[in-house]
Amino acid sequence: MARRHELTDAAWTRVEPLLPSQPRQGRRRLNHRTVLNGILWKLTTRAPWRDLP
Repeated sequence: MARRHELTDAAWTRVEPLLPSQPRQGRRRLNHRTVLNGILWKLTTRAPWRDLP
């Protein structure tokens, strides 16, 4: 179950194919779902970017 400002599982299954895959070389990226949840939290709460969890 998703919390208040997070993507639901149904929304994530629709968005996930649109995101780039992990690079084969170099540093691995952060989890895309975590990043999107942080952006949604920021946009819905109108908090400053420095307050991102």
